[in-house]
Amino acid sequence: MNTNQTEKRNAEFTAALQRELIPALGCTEPIAIAYTAAKAKDVLAQMPERMEMLCSGNIIKNVKGVQVPNACGLRGVEIAAVLGVVGGDSNKVLEVLEGVTPAHVEQAQKMIDNGFFSYRLAEGVENLYISATVYAGEHSARVTIIDHHTCITEIVRDGKLIYQRRPQNNVDDFHWDLWNIEGILDYADHTDLAEIRSILQRQVEMNSKISQEGINHPYGAEVGRTLLDCCGDDIRTRAKAKAAAGSDARMGGCTLPVVINSGSGNQGMTVSLPVIEYAKELHIPEEKLYRALLVSNLLSIYQKHYIGSLSAFCGAVTAACGSGAALTYMCGGNYEAICRTITNTLANVGGIVCDGAKSSCAAKIASAVDAAITAHQMSMAGHVFQPGEGIVAADPENTVKNMGYVGRVGMEKTDIEILQLMIGNVSA
Repeated sequence: MNTNQTEKRNAEFTAALQRELIPALGCTEPIAIAYTAAKAKDVLAQMPERMEMLCSGNIIKNVKGVQVPNACGLRGVEIAAVLGVVGGDSNKVLEVLEGVTPAHVEQAQKMIDNGFFSYRLAEGVENLYISATVYAGEHSARVTIIDHHTCITEIVRDGKLIYQRRPQNNVDDFHWDLWNIEGILDYADHTDLAEIRSILQRQVEMNSKISQEGINHPYGAEVGRTLLDCCGDDIRTRAKAKAAAGSDARMGGCTLPVVINSGSGNQGMTVSLPVIEYAKELHIPEEKLYRALLVSNLLSIYQKHYIGSLSAFCGAVTAACGSGAALTYMCGGNYEAICRTITNTLANVGGIVCDGAKSSCAAKIASAVDAAITAHQMSMAGHVFQPGEGIVAADPENTVKNMGYVGRVGMEKTDIEILQLMIGNVSA
């Protein structure tokens, strides 16, 4: 790779971190619904009399079982959307519901009961698709989001198109032929941290804070607290528990923001919290921690682009794979050792299904992190699963591609059937 290509690649890595590592309040799918609804109200420029929404199956799947932040424990598309209209601030983007109060929740519930809102499944659309249309008298406004939780692709007011852009999908955004494991490690080793230090610092601070909230208080199924209560406080247990506790809190309606990765708060916590906890245990200097977080974050983004924004493939796996690689990096592992960790993780837990955002996400995170730690330990001992064993290819790049193919293509039918089970259209 020549100097110009290296500079272009490094610029893409920095841009990816700046775009992907942003704060979000609550699970990103209900928040994206609230954001779309709030934006539609802004375009209408008055309080709507009614609202209709179209959502892709993966959006519905990831909203059905998770508490909406500041919604007094309520769940679902209806409350997320109507709260976006009643108390949302679209200028806060993925923190749109930050200012919502119990009075807003009461008002939203009354509006829902009176038939203000309806939604239906949008078929034949992208996996991440939300379109909200609001009406008041003779006026209407429609806002559509595709592929990325904040990517508004179309705005229509009174039937007139006033804004349009292409979907912000990963394939179009970056030159993925410049991305590879070796390049990510080179960037982590040599990039000037000045431009991205504040992003990484925010990730450490915000994700550590919500993790501690999940440790201190009972949220969801209390996976993180249970691990600490039953398994002790050795570093392996703490790494799993801290990541799980963050998810306990976030899925349980905690109003603290998290810094996300690949559009997911759970993935954002999984790529960061185990690395942070191991850095404390090993007395890793701050700069080395930040460079390790570059490894975990970028590897997760890189793997996820092969799968897509939302699918039946649990993103905790790719995120934990990034964390495991970062552990090997912090412990002095070279390129070959880090590749072994990646291979070992994907060969073990690749294929955990996503059946929506909910309390069990914390347990899946704990399982994926445990597998990543095992993968790291195997790698440091020189052990790796061999090519030809399942999806394991002759080199780690192709193993990552194989796993992406399984998640994107192989599990496409699985995704549909999971949704059908969740909405009651079929029975097992």
